[in-house]
Amino acid sequence: MTDNDDQNRLASLRVGIVGLGLMGGSLALALRGRVAALLAVERQGEVRQTALRDRIVDVAVESLAELPMVDLLVLAVPARAILHTLDRLPATHPDGCRVLDLGSTKGAITTAMDGLPPQFAAIGGHPMCGKETAGLAAAVADLYRDQTFILCPTLRVTTDLAADVLAIIAAVGAHPVWMDAADHDAAIAAVSHLPAVLSAALMRSAADEELWPVSASGFRDTARLAGTDPRMMLDILLTNRDAILAALACFESELAAARFALESADEEVLIEWLAAAQVTYAAYRRFKSAQYLLPPARSPNPPDGGIA
Repeated sequence: MTDNDDQNRLASLRVGIVGLGLMGGSLALALRGRVAALLAVERQGEVRQTALRDRIVDVAVESLAELPMVDLLVLAVPARAILHTLDRLPATHPDGCRVLDLGSTKGAITTAMDGLPPQFAAIGGHPMCGKETAGLAAAVADLYRDQTFILCPTLRVTTDLAADVLAIIAAVGAHPVWMDAADHDAAIAAVSHLPAVLSAALMRSAADEELWPVSASGFRDTARLAGTDPRMMLDILLTNRDAILAALACFESELAAARFALESADEEVLIEWLAAAQVTYAAYRRFKSAQYLLPPARSPNPPDGGIA
C-alpha cells in the first residue's frame, strides 16, 4: 500500500477514541485534519470541553452508549477499563465495528477480543511511548513519531482492520511490529514494567528529603518513572502479574549475585558483573541508534497469515 492509499483510507475514516489522556489525546492531535471525523468518549467534562474548544476532536460524549457509529474505535484507557469496555461493546454497538486498543498489556485484552461477536473486528496494540505525566494537557502530536507500535493479532483480525491500523501507524510516524500477545507481555514486563517497579522502589528507598539536595541526574533519570500514574501502573501490574513476577525474579537473582560479591569483597566477581553490564549496555545503545535511522516500516500482515 502506498502513501496515497493510506491518505485516501484515512480521509474516509471516522475514528472514535475512548479516553483523552496522554495516549488518546496525542493520537487525536496527530490525526486531526487527516481523518473524516474524530469522536471521543471522555468521562471528565472539563476535558471534553477543552477537546472541543481546541478543536482536538469533532464530537465528545461522556459515555460509550452515546458514541455514534464509527469505522474504527480506539481504546486508550487503562487495561482493566479496556476489558470493561470490550465487555460492554456488544450491547452499546450491536452492529459491530473495528477495534484497536492501546493497552500496555495484551494477554487478557486479546483473549477478550477473541470472544467478541463476529460483527466486530479487533486487534491488540501497544505503542512503545509515553511520559511520566498523564492527561490531555500532556498530550503532544509527535508522541508516536519514530516509536515502535506493537500489534498483537486476534481471532478477529480482518484485512480492512489491518489496513486501517497500518495507515494510522504510518500517519503518526511509528514503526509497526507484530508480536504474539504472550511474547509481548513477557518482553514488555522486562523492558517497561520492571523498570517502573524498580523506579518506584528507588524513590521509596530515598524518601528522606534530606537526601534530595545531593541527588543529581543519575538519581533523577532512574527515579523518573516513579512519577507514573499509580492507577495506570496498578492495572499493568495486575493484568501482567505472572510476566512481571518472572522479570522480578530474574532481577532479584542479578541483585543477589552483586550483593553476595559485595558482602565477600570479591573484586574479581564484582568487576566482571559490572563489565558484563557495560558491554551489554553498549550493544543496546548501538542497536537503538541503528533502529532510529530506519524509516517507518510497513508490515501488511500479522505473522502466520492470521487475517480473516
